[in-house]
Amino acid sequence: MKIYDKCYINGQWISPVKTQFHDIVNPATNQVCAQTALGTENEVNLAVAAAKAAFSLWSETSAQQRSELIHAVADKMQSRSEELSAAITMTMGCPLHLSRDIQVQGAIDSFRAYAQHAFLMEAREENQEMVIFKEAVGVCVLISPWNYPLSQLVGKIAPALAAGCTMVVKPAEQTPLQDFIMAEIFEQVGLPAGVFNLVPGVGSDIGPVMCSHPDVDMVSFTGSTRAGIKVSQSASPSVKRVCLELGGKSAMIITEDADFAAAVRYGVEDVMINSGQTCNALTRMLVPKSRYEEALLIAKSVAEENRVGSPLDETVSMGPMSSMTQRNTVLNYIKLGIDEGARLVTGGLDLPAEVTTGAYVRPTIFADVNNQMRIAQEEIFGPVLCMIPYQGIDNAVEIANDSLFGLSSSVYAKDTTAALQIARRIRSGQCYVQGAYFNTNAPFGGYKQSGNGREWGEQGLMEYVEIKTVIIA
Repeated sequence: MKIYDKCYINGQWISPVKTQFHDIVNPATNQVCAQTALGTENEVNLAVAAAKAAFSLWSETSAQQRSELIHAVADKMQSRSEELSAAITMTMGCPLHLSRDIQVQGAIDSFRAYAQHAFLMEAREENQEMVIFKEAVGVCVLISPWNYPLSQLVGKIAPALAAGCTMVVKPAEQTPLQDFIMAEIFEQVGLPAGVFNLVPGVGSDIGPVMCSHPDVDMVSFTGSTRAGIKVSQSASPSVKRVCLELGGKSAMIITEDADFAAAVRYGVEDVMINSGQTCNALTRMLVPKSRYEEALLIAKSVAEENRVGSPLDETVSMGPMSSMTQRNTVLNYIKLGIDEGARLVTGGLDLPAEVTTGAYVRPTIFADVNNQMRIAQEEIFGPVLCMIPYQGIDNAVEIANDSLFGLSSSVYAKDTTAALQIARRIRSGQCYVQGAYFNTNAPFGGYKQSGNGREWGEQGLMEYVEIKTVIIA
């Protein structure tokens, strides 16, 4: 069993002042697979001080220097990709063959892209009256979730490094192992001390200390809307910048003249990937009433194609939920859906036939759902799809927008032109048309209670930038 008993602060591995350890549980076996130290307020203060001290020199490095370092880190990540994949599979249950591709390789490629984005910091606008510069925002607290632990970490540290910021990182306590590997990589490539600091710990204990710290200039948080509100409240007294990527209950609209077999398959597979633990999953499928029963038959068939089982089995498409706690949350929602009167098309409360223990949930589809049901309004964060009939596109758009959330959406229509017309009417930060997939070159973020700010692409870099205007007499 691997034990990480130290924090990484100011380029050194140091033991917390209090000897406390957190058990990391493998959700496929319910067995403890690793332990990590728990940082305290003392370690947070040390890490922020180190980041503050490192900022002046790091922020003045050239884009070329930062670009070269980002490439070096990406190279090291590639050489340790199997180790990163195994860590994610062991702690959150994603099948290993999917961890390699979706969780790790995509993160490495995305990290490398920010090597070029670093040069955006040296671009400036200039005319006879003024010069507009870009400068790094300062010391950043970066708090990542457990569902895509490396991807979400990269989506924060890569633009922060490219911009010239320094940082204090807190991983989700359930899935911290890849963050320790990244700290080792930063140490190996010679990142200046204090630029990257890692303080593991329980969010409710050290999160408020991090977010309220007077020497922190920015907080980037990915997680639940409830937790995001607390982050904002902690950060507000010092008026620091806050970037939030929060919950979702995204709608997919399938039009009557769409390729139904392709559209329904796309929607079901989108929900089931990563065992439904994806913030922008298309968990409300809106189908024309005239073709509703046809859609249900296709959806049932596609969902039942999934093989649920050990994440080490190359033939498995769905592993366990990230924890027994998350499994219980999802099962409670499935029971709620049944109690609310939704029709269970497939799945349900029992363990999948292929397993006898572990945090597993069967791929589940509900029919006869209306938008007033809690299962249609609340984020379940599991492999549960709600299929809702509509009458006319205006009704479909009304249902799609009838949500507290606005993170993502999808339209599958006869063609791209028709899909784009509908996409513009949906109140969400992203919309995938005609079967498109997530793209880290595209800005990502939500409307309404799905958060604020953007991650990924050039816009993701700008979250870590201050604009300075020099006015010329």
